[in-house]
Amino acid sequence: MDDAIALRGLVVDRGGRRVLDGIDAAVPRGSVTGLLGPSGSGKTTLMRAVVGVQVITAGTVTVLGAPAGSSQLRHRVGYLTQAPSVYADLTVRENARYFAALHGRGRAEADRAVTDVGLAAAAGQLVGTLSGGQRSRASLACALVGEPELIVLDEPTVGQDPVLRADLWSRFHALAATGTTLLVSSHVMDEAARCDRLLLIREGRLIADDTPDGIRSTTGVDDLDEAFLRLIRASEAGRAGEAS
Repeated sequence: MDDAIALRGLVVDRGGRRVLDGIDAAVPRGSVTGLLGPSGSGKTTLMRAVVGVQVITAGTVTVLGAPAGSSQLRHRVGYLTQAPSVYADLTVRENARYFAALHGRGRAEADRAVTDVGLAAAAGQLVGTLSGGQRSRASLACALVGEPELIVLDEPTVGQDPVLRADLWSRFHALAATGTTLLVSSHVMDEAARCDRLLLIREGRLIADDTPDGIRSTTGVDDLDEAFLRLIRASEAGRAGEAS
């Protein structure tokens, strides 16, 4: 199969509100796919559906050829949430080695993951003493240590300085070059150009599924911020037409 993730007619209702409304999309294997949209657009809900922890109302979510959440995917999918998912009373190194052990990996793999996210100098620090950005990187190291086939990252660069953000994106592309698939969410539109492919959602609807160059060509502008604005306006005009 060429697709790591296939979404077909995905609908999610929560609290009496439709959060995702008929999403059809695919994420190619070995790619860095950006999931972009403003806060509250449904990005996190879509990611939760992909990793199999979100109850869906309708549609299907297929991950690496299996239904999302299947037991066979447990060690094949890594997930980084927005909230740090590491133990505050352990050091960065101890956290990485603990999660490595869960995946049957050794200390060398754990220490390499810590280095890869730029935390080698802080490896001996308690996570509870780290800055917010450092905690996010510690969580990222723990998500990477099992060398999953698919990595789902919910806003991994929030709170990181520009140099580190560039380093992290280089790491993401290096992983993709080895065949790993990454789905990376962001509400920062200037990160769109760093992705191989883009999914743009707004108010629970998919309004773009294309490469950055494809979106530029479709909208007739080079600036992706302006391109997204044009796509949003076109989507809103289409919905207004449907309602009239």
